[in-house]
Amino acid sequence: MFITFEGGEGSGKSTQINLLSKFLLSNLYKVFVTREPGGSVGAETIRQLLVTGNPNRWDAHTEALLMYAARRDNFIRIIKPKLSEGNIVISDRFSDSTKVYQGYVGGVSDANIDLLHKFSLDDFYPDLTFYLDLDVTKGLERANSRKSNEKRFESKGLEFHENIRKSYLKLASDEPLRIYIIDASKSISKIHNEITKVVEKFLTKNT
Repeated sequence: MFITFEGGEGSGKSTQINLLSKFLLSNLYKVFVTREPGGSVGAETIRQLLVTGNPNRWDAHTEALLMYAARRDNFIRIIKPKLSEGNIVISDRFSDSTKVYQGYVGGVSDANIDLLHKFSLDDFYPDLTFYLDLDVTKGLERANSRKSNEKRFESKGLEFHENIRKSYLKLASDEPLRIYIIDASKSISKIHNEITKVVEKFLTKNT
């Protein structure tokens, strides 16, 4: 099973991924956690090109190419082997991020995003996705409070991130059977409980 978490900057994905991983491990599932861009050694190298530096360092088409180069490497070296070993793989971001950031907001066409995906991953998509929805201003405050040089996307401005949020909500409404919208303004425990209920139901249905 391949589970992904999506959301704007500072939406709490890492916290919820950590809690879900611990929950699944406590129920005797094999679990592996990865992230995007990154995960594999090669993808982590590409990550530094994407998340550091000037916000205008790349245009959306170049970003999409770099994202899929990293995603392909992470998929063939990490995700696919771990799934073959019987793990539930959880990823902090995946292809939906490219569809939203570089596609809907950046202007890369759906046809070109789909072509990149087919070329890189064939028909591989997440089984289940959680979109953590949070007020953009609050999310950026959280993200900018972190001590990190990986703030290229955070520095793209409020309007950019408002469009990101709208685009995620549109994508989730288009794929309601896969993408679950989670109110990320709730307490950490309430969000975790909501996520685990969905995962338990999914696992019961598919085992």
